[in-house]
Amino acid sequence: MKVRIGVGLGAAPMGDAAGFAQLIDDIDELGFDSIWLPEVLTAPTLDPLAGLAFAAAHNSHLKLGTTMLLPGRNLVRLAKELATLDVLSAGRLLTTFVPGLPRLPESGAMGVTGATKGALMDEMLPVLRSLWAGETVSHHGDAAEFDEVTLAPLPVQQPLECWTGGMVPAALRRCGRFADGWLPSACTPEEVAVAKVVIDEEAEAAGRAISPEHFGVSVAYAARPLEAKVIRALSANRRGVDPELVVPVGIDGLRSLLEGFLAVGFSKFVVRPLETPDSWRAQLEALADGVLDLQT
Repeated sequence: MKVRIGVGLGAAPMGDAAGFAQLIDDIDELGFDSIWLPEVLTAPTLDPLAGLAFAAAHNSHLKLGTTMLLPGRNLVRLAKELATLDVLSAGRLLTTFVPGLPRLPESGAMGVTGATKGALMDEMLPVLRSLWAGETVSHHGDAAEFDEVTLAPLPVQQPLECWTGGMVPAALRRCGRFADGWLPSACTPEEVAVAKVVIDEEAEAAGRAISPEHFGVSVAYAARPLEAKVIRALSANRRGVDPELVVPVGIDGLRSLLEGFLAVGFSKFVVRPLETPDSWRAQLEALADGVLDLQT
C-alpha cells in the first residue's frame, strides 16, 4: 500500500504570487506528495483552477489536487478545463468532487439548492468520464443538454480519476457507483472503516470495483486545544461526532490519527492546519518531521 501525504491550504488567504510560489516550492522540497486547494466561493482563498494552473507552471514535480464543487457547473466546459490542466501539468491533476458546504452564504453562492445537488452529481460524473475517454457524447438531463460533443484535448491520465467525498449514505452510494476513490473529512478511523464496506458493496452491485489504494482522508489539525466556537462549528457539521476526535491537536495528535487510518486500510492523506500559521515554512518543516516518514 502506497502512503502519500499532501498539504491542503484550506480556506485562507494565500498572499501574493511570490509568497504562493515559495509555498509551492517548500511543499515540494520537503517531500510532500501534493498541494491541495479547496473551492469555497465565499472564502478569501484562491480559485483552485487558476491556482493550480499557476502551480503547474511554477513547479514541474508536485501533484496538484483540488476538492472542487461539481453541481452548477457547465459539464463540457468543466471537462475541457480539467483535461487542459491535466495536459499542461503532464498528468499531475488530482480531483475530488464535492457537493459544497451547506451553510450560508456559500450554499446560496453556488446557485444550486441542497435538494438537487446530489442528484446532479450522480448525473454529471458518468458524463465527465465519457468525455474524458474521448467518446462522442450526447446528453439530455437536468445538468446539461448537448449533442455529439467530442472533447479535445484529452487528459494525459487515462482514465482521469475523479474521487468524491462525503459521509452521508447517499455520498457513500455515489462513490461506489461512480467514483475512482473516496476522500472524506472530519471523520474517525472507525467511521471510515464501516463506510468503506458500504462503498465496496455498492461498487460490486454496480459491476465495478474501487482500488484499495484509492481510499484516503482529508484531516485538519489544530496547533492548540480547540476553542469553544470552533467546537460548535465542527459539531454543527458532524452532528453526534466529538470534534476532538476528528481534529487532532498538534503534530503528535495528527500522526496518531493518521496511524489509526492506516490501520483500517486508508493510505492517501491531505493534511491542513485549521488556522493559517504565522510561518508556513516553519509549520511545513514541523509537519514533515512529524509525519512524512509514514510515506512509503
